Amino acid sequence: MTVNDKGIYTGLLEAKQQGEKRLAVLFDPDKLRLKKMEAALELAVECGVDYFFIGGSLVVNNMLDGLLAQIRQRCAIPLVLFPGNSFQLSYRADAILFLSLISGRNPELLIGQHVISAPFLKMSPLEIISTGYILVDGGVMTSVQYMSNTYPIPAHKDDIAVCTALAGELLGLKLMYLDAGSGAQTPVAERMIEAVSGAVSVPLIVGGGIRTPEKVAANLRAGADLVVVGSMVEQDPAVIREMAAAVRDFQRV
Repeated sequence: MTVNDKGIYTGLLEAKQQGEKRLAVLFDPDKLRLKKMEAALELAVECGVDYFFIGGSLVVNNMLDGLLAQIRQRCAIPLVLFPGNSFQLSYRADAILFLSLISGRNPELLIGQHVISAPFLKMSPLEIISTGYILVDGGVMTSVQYMSNTYPIPAHKDDIAVCTALAGELLGLKLMYLDAGSGAQTPVAERMIEAVSGAVSVPLIVGGGIRTPEKVAANLRAGADLVVVGSMVEQDPAVIREMAAAVRDFQRV
């Protein structure tokens, strides 16, 4: 896939309207090793991965620019920044998820960091996609939970997740992102995905702790529009083939 003139967000909206599902591979420059990255890139192109999400909790700018440049040299899959803070910005990407951590009550991640990065983003060529980021308890303290200094939504509190997502949509956020966090022991439950998907009209992204193609398929059935896999790819890039096959198989049903 390549970025078309309509933009990434319009493409996601059209896919949702047509019942098509998407797959993103998350690259964290802090964790990814060069050989595994090269293998992951080859497989992603071969298997038709839709997007690369790029980011992490501790990424520094020079590492980010270097990774984006390497990926761009090897393929045309759209690059979407998934920033952990206001310093993780680069013109080398195609778009940025302008994240507001609406599940937490840390003002820096609701608006503070956005104020700092707004002048850069206003001048940049990046497509800015405002995103309601909802952290869900994944059974272990994740990097994002520690670094954001916020509590995740309890895994069984579907009603809180629904009301949080509704509030984000009413505030004008264009995407909702349910995330159990990198390395989560327990991924977001299908029950919660189904509840949130049924309550909002914007595209729904789900990530964190997704280790099997069966879980990819289950998330899609529950209403996820885009599934993100990351930690498993860092361990074994070959899982991309299985994850992508699960998305393709779902499209055929």
